[in-house]
Amino acid sequence: MQLKQKGIRFAIHTLGCKVNTYESDAMAEKLRAAGLTECGFEETADVYVINTCTVTNIADRKSRQMLRRARRLNPDALIVAAGCYVDDAVKNERLEELISDRVIDVAVSNKDKNKIVELINERINIFGDNDLLKPEKFQDNPFITELDGHSRAFIKVQDGCNMYCSYCIIPYVRGPLKRRPLEDIAKEVGLLAESRTAEIVITGIHLSSLGNGILDIISEIEKFDGIKRVRLGSLEPKLITEEFAAELASHKKLCPHFHLSLQSGNDEILKKMNRHYTAEEYAQRCGILRKAFDHPAITTDIIVGFPGETEAQFESTCAFAERIGFYEAHIFKYSRRRGTPADRMDGQLSDAQKSARSERLMEICGRMSHDFRQYYIGKEVSFLSEELVSIGGRTYETGFTPEYVRCLRPSSEVHQNEIISGKASQIIHENVIDEALLLV
Repeated sequence: MQLKQKGIRFAIHTLGCKVNTYESDAMAEKLRAAGLTECGFEETADVYVINTCTVTNIADRKSRQMLRRARRLNPDALIVAAGCYVDDAVKNERLEELISDRVIDVAVSNKDKNKIVELINERINIFGDNDLLKPEKFQDNPFITELDGHSRAFIKVQDGCNMYCSYCIIPYVRGPLKRRPLEDIAKEVGLLAESRTAEIVITGIHLSSLGNGILDIISEIEKFDGIKRVRLGSLEPKLITEEFAAELASHKKLCPHFHLSLQSGNDEILKKMNRHYTAEEYAQRCGILRKAFDHPAITTDIIVGFPGETEAQFESTCAFAERIGFYEAHIFKYSRRRGTPADRMDGQLSDAQKSARSERLMEICGRMSHDFRQYYIGKEVSFLSEELVSIGGRTYETGFTPEYVRCLRPSSEVHQNEIISGKASQIIHENVIDEALLLV
C-alpha cells in the first residue's frame, strides 16, 4: 500500500489513558500529512488503527473487540493494532498468532508509534529482535498542531515507569523512564497556542518521576499568553511536599485539581501492592494540598478485591476514602495480569466479591462527589467554554471549572475557549451528562 495514493481513508479508535489520547492525535496528524483522509470509526475505512490498552483484563477484551469490529466493518481493510496490548502480546509470544489469525495486519509498539506511516506502508511485523525493556531516549511523536476548535490538549512529557507495582503490567509494556526535552515541549505548546488551544494537560505514564522538573514544565507553558490553564495528570503522593505544593500554588494558571493514586486505604494491602507509602502518609499529602490551595479537587484510583483483601481491610479503605473526601474516585476491580507478582499471589477473590465491593465503594464516592459540587452552590465560579449541549429541550453552554467540575449556562452560542463566570444556583443531573452546576 502506497500512502500517497489519493482517497485512502483511515479511522482511529483510542482505548485507555490520556497518554494514548495524545499519541492517537499524533498518529492521526502524521497519517493526514501522508495524504490519508480521516473518517469516523463506524464508517468504511481502508485503514483502521486501534490504539490499545492492556491495564486490565477488561481493557484487553475491549482491545480485541475493537480489532474484530474493524475487521467486520471492512474485511478488506488494513487493521493496525498499536500500543500496550501489542507490547504485551510480544512479551507473551502471542503476536504471531494474532497476525496469522488475521486479527491484525500491522503491529505497532508504543515506542514505534512515531513510525506509523512507514510501518503501514511496509506492512511488516515491526518487532524482530527488539528488546522492549532496553533503556532508550524519549522517542518523540510528531508535534500535534491541528487542534483548531479544541479547548483542551494533552501534552505528553514523559513515558515509561519503574515503580513495578505488584498488580501492574505497564512497566513491562511501556518500558523504562524516558523524559521529553523541555524545548520540544515548549515548541509544541507554542503551536497549540497559535491554534487557540486554551488549556494544556500535562500527561505521562509516571509524571512524578520528573520531580521538580514538573515545575519547570509548568513555568514554560505559562509563558504562552494564549494558554489560560495548565492541568496536571496523575501524581504519586510522595511527590507532594510542603515546598513542592507551595511552588505549585505560585503558578496562577495551574488548575487546583490533583489526581493522587491511592489504590488502597489499608497499609497491609498497600505493602502487598508495592506502593511506597502508608495510608497516613497519603492523608498527610492531601492535607498539604488543602493548606496550599483553597478547596482543591483531589481525585484518585482505588482497586478493590486485591488478592487476600479481607472484608475488614476493604472496610478500612471505605472509611479512609470518606475521611479524605475525594471529589471523584475511579474504582477498579482487581484484574489478574499474567507476568505480574500479584497474579501469583494466594487468596484471589471471586468476581462476585469484587463486584459487591466495587458497588459499595462507588456509592460512597458518589456521595462525596455530590458534596464537593454542593460546596459551590451560591458561589461565583468560572468555566472554560467548550461546546453546546441540549438537555430537556433547552440549550446550554458547557465546560469545566479549574477543579474539573462541569458547568452549564443557558445559551444559544458557545464562546469557544473563553472563560465564562456566573453564580452556581443548583446541581443538575441528567442521564446524558454528569452532575453539573447550573450557572445564572
